[in-house]
Amino acid sequence: MAPYIFEEKKGIHIIDLNKTIAHLDQASAALKQIARSGKKILFVATKKQAKDIIADMVKEINMPFVTERWTGGMLTNFQTTRKSIRKMSSIDKMQTDGTWETLNKRERLFKTRQREKLDKNFGSIADMTRQPAAIFIVDIIKEHIALREARRLNIPTFAIVDTNSNPTQVDFPIPANDDATKSIAIILEEICGAIKEGLEDRKNSKDTMGKDDESDEVVVEAPKPVVEAPVVPVVIEEVAATITDEVEEEEVIVVEIDVEDEIIPAEKTKPVAKKVKKIEDEEEVEGDI
Repeated sequence: MAPYIFEEKKGIHIIDLNKTIAHLDQASAALKQIARSGKKILFVATKKQAKDIIADMVKEINMPFVTERWTGGMLTNFQTTRKSIRKMSSIDKMQTDGTWETLNKRERLFKTRQREKLDKNFGSIADMTRQPAAIFIVDIIKEHIALREARRLNIPTFAIVDTNSNPTQVDFPIPANDDATKSIAIILEEICGAIKEGLEDRKNSKDTMGKDDESDEVVVEAPKPVVEAPVVPVVIEEVAATITDEVEEEEVIVVEIDVEDEIIPAEKTKPVAKKVKKIEDEEEVEGDI
């Protein structure tokens, strides 16, 4: 903690507030980004000076927190933690679906005490369905088990570190007095404000995306001009019929031509000449008879 200590007077170390502000701004920006992504941030403070402050401020931003005893393996053995939370939910369901009335007095007393114990240890993290994206700790010496589990799982750690702590164990240390309620309240107020801004930014971005999707739907629904393909077979049939009619007319004209009265062009005389020659041959044969 030597880089964060301003001076020492009568055996009391005074923290450099300029470095406290700089690290607080850095931690607030990182937590704001995590909140904007929609992930959960776990707050841990079991010491007497901080538990009430944590409970009041963190409830407003709807984040999980631990103010009672830290249960060993709460992060590293998260599946077992989820089983305890489901057990608590099953007891609540028994009270609503009528099963509670079928139990005798002794079973009700046992279930009630079990529910109170589970709610005391896990009630504040009941909505945490997966491991948190970050963890914020007050007094890393007292919460050394939580810090160790977070480091083992590579979860980013944020913490208020006092002069008797080692800041190198934390990813985002905030040098401050972790025994004074005023110091804890000021820092948590800044942290919770940053997280609230991140959540609002996420909500606004969702609303903007929803409006963009509606405008896109209008564009998609716009009708497009339909281009009709030309009916080629019909045209071909019409042309074929016209050619057939012309050919038939030409054949009729060729048959009805009188050879003696008109001059037939050279192109049309060939079939007619053959016909005339055939007729003359027939007349000569009749004459010989």
